Amino acid sequence: MSKIYLDPGHGGTDPGAVGNGLQEKNVNLAIALKVRDILNRDYDGHSIRMSRTSDTSRTLAQRTNDANSWGADYFVSIHINAGGGTGYEDYIYNGSVSSNTVTYRDRLHAEIMRQVDFVNRGKKRANFHVLRETNMPAVLTENGFIDNASDAAKLKSDAYLTRIALGHANGIAQALGLRRKSNGGGPGTYTVQSGDTLWSIAQAHNMTVQQLKDLNGLTDDTIYPGQVLIVSGGTVYYTVVAGDTLWSIAQRYNTTVNALRSLNGLTSDVIHPGDRLRVR
Repeated sequence: MSKIYLDPGHGGTDPGAVGNGLQEKNVNLAIALKVRDILNRDYDGHSIRMSRTSDTSRTLAQRTNDANSWGADYFVSIHINAGGGTGYEDYIYNGSVSSNTVTYRDRLHAEIMRQVDFVNRGKKRANFHVLRETNMPAVLTENGFIDNASDAAKLKSDAYLTRIALGHANGIAQALGLRRKSNGGGPGTYTVQSGDTLWSIAQAHNMTVQQLKDLNGLTDDTIYPGQVLIVSGGTVYYTVVAGDTLWSIAQRYNTTVNALRSLNGLTSDVIHPGDRLRVR
């Protein structure tokens, strides 16, 4: 049983970075709660503890002490950046770290970049408290810049936050080798082997490459050995393009507007190009 510690940065009296009508603490928490829910929905073999599940104040020491006392296997601290840049980056400790720390971060980084279209600012190192004082592999993610209008527009989209969270959840699962749930004999899965391509996997399971990509929320053809892919049934996602409406997407996937709103937690029919919607 893998123990996952999710740390939504800041909270309570500490708003974190602010900009474009957003407070970092709120976005961090929204993403972390989605990560928790996706992991619990899609994977077995883990337990999750969070530094906070509401808008409460927690010191850095309280967060790391809690994770250390619990005996977490992976510490994931979720943040939003500021300072005039743009894009996604993540950090591990700039001192001595285990090989797992590097491997876990590499897998997490790859999965997040599959889901988002942020500029890739790369994999970095820093002397942050939550990376230095944790007794287990730890990573800190910076999911866009709150003071960049383009990044902030994405962070205001619940569907886009779901994309960020899905990347985190799948990356954590890949790092820790979690089992994808079969949902009582539902979607079958396939573990990618060396030499596999999306085309060869699709052919073997009597489906198209696009169907395989839709089932797994893939935005490109990159796969790697050990990756678990859904190869039948399961959840399907669609990335909104210019001119789409909820009605047109519902027609395309033989569903209803109300069903789309319910699946994605939408409170209106407003969608934007780049939003990633669950359609099934």
